[in-house]
Amino acid sequence: MQKRRITVTVDEEAYQAAVSAVAAGRASSVSAWVNEALTARREDDDARALLGDLLAEHQAEQGAFTPEELAEQERRDLEAAAAVRARRATRRRAG
Repeated sequence: MQKRRITVTVDEEAYQAAVSAVAAGRASSVSAWVNEALTARREDDDARALLGDLLAEHQAEQGAFTPEELAEQERRDLEAAAAVRARRATRRRAG
């Protein structure tokens, strides 16, 4: 893929994170780290747009979500988030 050279201004903390990633071998360069971050952001934005479209389509066909459905989904989301945090904490302690 063709690359384009650009100049950007970033927070010092973000820059230090990039430098640390390079030093740890998690990125080949600061530019590569930034490129990966931009790509991840674009993919997230695309996924959110697709999800929004799917939700709008669902609601157009099935009607708006009820307060009960929204509350149930919120409960499931909170449970899933707690499970992710627990796994991350376990990994941090182990490694």
